[in-house]
Amino acid sequence: MSTTNALYQPLSGDLTVQYQPDEETKLYENPPRFTWIPAKLEEDKYMLEISTTPDFSREHTRSYGPVSYNFFTPDAVLSPGNYCWRYALIESTGELSEWSQVRRFEVPAGLPETPLASRVDRYVQAQPAHPRLWLQADQLEAFRERIEHDAVGAGWSEFYERSVLPWVSRDLIAEPKPYPGNQRTAALWRQSYLDCQEVLYAIRHLSIAAVVLKDERLADQAKRWLLHATSWDPNGPTSRDYNDEAAFRIAGALAWGYDWLYEELSEDERGLVRSQLLRRTRQVAVHVIERSKIHHVPYDSHAVRSLSSVLIPCCIALLDDEPEVREWLDYTVEYYYTLFSPWGGEDGGWAEGPHYWTTGMAYLTEALDLLRNFAGLDVFRRPFFQRTGDFPLYCYSPVTSTRASFGDNSSLGDGFIKKAGYNMRQYAGVTGNGWYQWYYEQLKDQNPEADEMFYNYGWWDFRFDELLYRYNYPIVPAVEPEGIEPVKWFRDIGWVALHHRMHDPAEQIALIAKSSRYGSVSHSHGDQGAFLLHAFGEPLAIESGYYIAFNSSMHVNWRRQTHSKNAILIDGQGQFADMNKPLNIAARGEVEDARRHKDYCYVRMNPTQAYLEHVPYLKQYKREIYFVQNAYFVIVDSIDLEHPGRVAWLFHTLYEMELKGQAFHVHGCKADMEGRFVFSSAGDLTLTQSDEFTGVDPAEIEGLARHWHLRAETPAAASHRIATLLVPKRHSERGKYVSYFMDDQGFSYNLYFTDQGRTQKIEIGKAF
Repeated sequence: MSTTNALYQPLSGDLTVQYQPDEETKLYENPPRFTWIPAKLEEDKYMLEISTTPDFSREHTRSYGPVSYNFFTPDAVLSPGNYCWRYALIESTGELSEWSQVRRFEVPAGLPETPLASRVDRYVQAQPAHPRLWLQADQLEAFRERIEHDAVGAGWSEFYERSVLPWVSRDLIAEPKPYPGNQRTAALWRQSYLDCQEVLYAIRHLSIAAVVLKDERLADQAKRWLLHATSWDPNGPTSRDYNDEAAFRIAGALAWGYDWLYEELSEDERGLVRSQLLRRTRQVAVHVIERSKIHHVPYDSHAVRSLSSVLIPCCIALLDDEPEVREWLDYTVEYYYTLFSPWGGEDGGWAEGPHYWTTGMAYLTEALDLLRNFAGLDVFRRPFFQRTGDFPLYCYSPVTSTRASFGDNSSLGDGFIKKAGYNMRQYAGVTGNGWYQWYYEQLKDQNPEADEMFYNYGWWDFRFDELLYRYNYPIVPAVEPEGIEPVKWFRDIGWVALHHRMHDPAEQIALIAKSSRYGSVSHSHGDQGAFLLHAFGEPLAIESGYYIAFNSSMHVNWRRQTHSKNAILIDGQGQFADMNKPLNIAARGEVEDARRHKDYCYVRMNPTQAYLEHVPYLKQYKREIYFVQNAYFVIVDSIDLEHPGRVAWLFHTLYEMELKGQAFHVHGCKADMEGRFVFSSAGDLTLTQSDEFTGVDPAEIEGLARHWHLRAETPAAASHRIATLLVPKRHSERGKYVSYFMDDQGFSYNLYFTDQGRTQKIEIGKAF
């Protein structure tokens, strides 16, 4: 073939996929995952070569092609050693473009082996008969015998009583109407997709019960619901473009109904359901692949989630019915094996925060179980999935408040979302990790009334979860997390958790800090360098505000903005957190160090970049946090500006504070805290507090409890060094204090803190 055609190789950007692997890439699984910027916007196919020699001699080179997209996972592991790789575009004539730049990488020994079967062999074990979702057709009889002998132990009894029978007598739910004037409101939006969630429950649960029990009455009811939902306009109020959450649910409902009732439907009924299911699946596939292009720019939360909530179940149900369905399923499988997760990496973190980890994993774990049961493809073997349970364990601890984590959270101010526990049990089953099972057991019986709250009932049915889990996984013994790491650094997302006695709610102290390369993109906020503090069963330094709804004034003007965080403002300005993805991702931070010393734990963050859009004269800002002797915290802020400016040190809590001189005191229901500015190089700070939510529509917070916001402002200076002492206390220790003094001779300020006869030195460099 000729290779004279030029190959366009654009530079990668902050929002795009990267050219990887290269010499800087640390591989953590074998084979490597290959990604590059597309050479053209559509109809691009590639040849890819991997070689042990830079001249790509035939006997030392593996060739793959045609590769359908700009990402690829080989079907075999590579031997440890050094490699080169390159790609070329396959032109419409069949000729190859010139080869790309050659990139080098090293494969270490001992990496987890996670190859992906080629498209030719990918579905060889999949059975053509229905059902295919969850149980395969040849597993039905064995399952019937199982529930006959132990319906309770299988999770069937409660599923049947509470998740099947109610739908037999329920009236059909009307198709949602358009918004008045086609103007979306939060209440109508939620009601619309709650209605669609109930339609999913009715169809999925009745269909499964009808087939398992061979019950004609249930089959008739399931068909009634299925054909009713099939009649809804796929281009109307439940279309992907009008209300994607509603669309996801109706597509899933049709998939489960079509698959499980396949033999119960007449040929005409089957064709009708198949046609509508195909149209709804195509809407999502076209948006994900052609419009959102998450293989070019991966940071689209809903598009990524629709792979699991729609494309996996719908494509499995429809596979081999239409040629394009296999292409959509291949794209999805390859995305999970190669590009997933866009929100984290080897450490298992999730940059959007624990709430969106919960919702994302809820659909993802179900979909990956469906894929494994259907085709034997076990995505859970990838390192991310083996470790991602650590993220909620450390950053969304079940014995701390929901106000002790970052990012959007639709249950903010309420109890924990129980689904986080169910997800953790799933990962206990996947990994055998008893800490994850312990997490689940802390939440499973907590606040049963919350099962019917919108953020639970509108998303999942716990009886259905129980049924599937007991079939797919063993029960793993719970183990208290006494041996946790006191400093847990999620390098992939720039979060750090400091913990003392996680397993003991009355004694636990936890601080979460963040300075992330993801900036304020998607469901992240302008909170680089911020921290949250929980101690002795009490949230002390909180995520202030309420969720209300995405794009509400509370969300846009308060929650996303730096002035709602335990962070700093510079001349009244915070980090960029409005809706502009290039600026969101540019408003990044970095964790430079996080480690445990003999007498303290330490974190150093650099959020400088996050402030530059609004404070271009900021030269450098670093925040250091010391957790000393598992008893108190010292926070050191070092800010250098090109000209004098004022720094406002912000702190948020549930309670009105007592302000005295350079100190502030929090008196909580279970614990107290003393905060004290022990040093400010620019002079004493001016302390004020307020319970107002700036920029928030009063109607959104009517009847909700106020929160209290401390603002401690410095005099103007070009350089600032601020040291803040935070001492959490049990109620019984209200009189406790940590003494301190300073020695500032030489080129540093040396602060000494003494608690219970033990003294700790903390050194702060002077600005010259």
